[in-house]
Order: sequence, then structure tokens, then C-alpha cells
Amino acid sequence: MREKINQIIFGHDTKASKLFDIILLWVILISVIVVILESIPSLNDRFANLFFYAEWIITILFTIEYMLRIWSSKTPFRYIFSFWGLVDLLSILPTYLELINFGFHYLLAIRIFRLLRVFRILKLVRFNREAQKLLLAMKGSGYKIAVFLMVVISIMVILGTLMYVIEGGKNGFTSIPQSIYWAIVTVTTVGFGDIVPQTVLGKFLSSIAMIMGYAIIAVPTGIISVELARNKSEDKVCEVCGHDNPDDARYCNQCGLKF
Repeated sequence: MREKINQIIFGHDTKASKLFDIILLWVILISVIVVILESIPSLNDRFANLFFYAEWIITILFTIEYMLRIWSSKTPFRYIFSFWGLVDLLSILPTYLELINFGFHYLLAIRIFRLLRVFRILKLVRFNREAQKLLLAMKGSGYKIAVFLMVVISIMVILGTLMYVIEGGKNGFTSIPQSIYWAIVTVTTVGFGDIVPQTVLGKFLSSIAMIMGYAIIAVPTGIISVELARNKSEDKVCEVCGHDNPDDARYCNQCGLKF
């Protein structure tokens, strides 16, 4: 029984596992829609009871799923502390935390816990092979992106410090942190306009920062694209139908050809 449940919950190649994934997918979508609709005051006033019961039914279903995953898993602790294990826990924990009411001043914290239910949408990624490839690509390029971010942070500090020296407090650059904030807004091409350089030298430095921003935005995109192409090349392409399959696949997911 334990092995069969494990195959249904964690597997994707049997009729029962596919049916389980489809049902779970719809429950996740419904739960996220309930959270979004519940945040609308007019709807919450009219359908408060409906939202309450729907939330608890969904939470109980997710709790059963979470307990079954732990029970049927060959390595329970590895699943509990994995990324998907934490996502599954976040999908049920906020509703139970609402039962804890230490006093009126804790109501704000409980409201924050309720918003955490939106994290259920992360469970959808589990059923999307392309999203899993993107996560693998981001994981594979994590070190390069971390180094790149360190370089970007250094550039922001240098730009902010230079602008603080050039413009000074009279033009809104009252401190180095404030100037670094301006540098981040400018380099990312957001441009709120709450802090604007007034001197010619300051405007020249702003122009350099804006042009630099386009190059900075393109770098992480290129890094992840290389990892995606590398993962793509590792896929098994079916000789019959041309379908891309995972590198560890033993049968084609499209036509069933044995590799």
C-alpha cells in the first residue's frame, strides 16, 4: 500500500498518478482564487462563511496530501526539508496559525499569515516540466549570478557615492544610502523621479548609469539562457516522433518508444 501511494503521489507515468495531479492542480487553483477573492472587502462581507468553509476543506485536503507524502516517502526527512516539502507546509500552516489568538494586537500578524496562503501557487510548478527546467537552469547558474550581483552591488555603491559627492544634500542626495537608492532606481531604468540630479556632471553620470543599466539587465538573462540550452541538449529526443524527453527517461512520454 505504501509503495502504491508513493507511486500515485510522486509518480507521473500511471493513470492514477496523472488523475491525482490533475485533481490537485484544480484544488490549488481554486484555493488561490479563494484567497484572492477573500481579500476584496465587498465579497468577503457577503460570502465570509463560504470562504471560511472552503478554506478549511482545502486545508484539510492539503494536510492529508502532506501527511501521505511524508508517510509514503522513502526518505521522509529529506522530503520535509526539501523545497517542495517546505512549499507544501506553507500551503497548510497559515490556516492553522489563524487558530492561535494571543490578543487583539496579534491580529495583524495573523493577517500576514493568511496572505502566506498565496504560496500555494508555487505548488503548480511541480506539474510543469518547462518550469522545472527553468528552476534547474537558475540553480545551475546560481554561482555566476551571485558573482554578477556582487559586481552590480559594488557598482551601485560607487555610483551612489560619486553622486553624493557631486550633488550633495541641497539637491536631495542627503546621504550615501539615499544616493545608492537613486543609483539602483536609475540603473534598473525604473526612474521614479523623486531624486533628480541638477548639475551638469550629475546628469552626465546619470546618463552613463542608464546606458549601463541595459547591459546589466541583459547579463543574467544570457547566463540563464546558456544553462537552458545546456539542459535542452541533455534531453533524449525520440527518433520516431521527435518529442523531447528527460535525460533519465526510459520511454518516450509521447509515443511510448523504449530508449
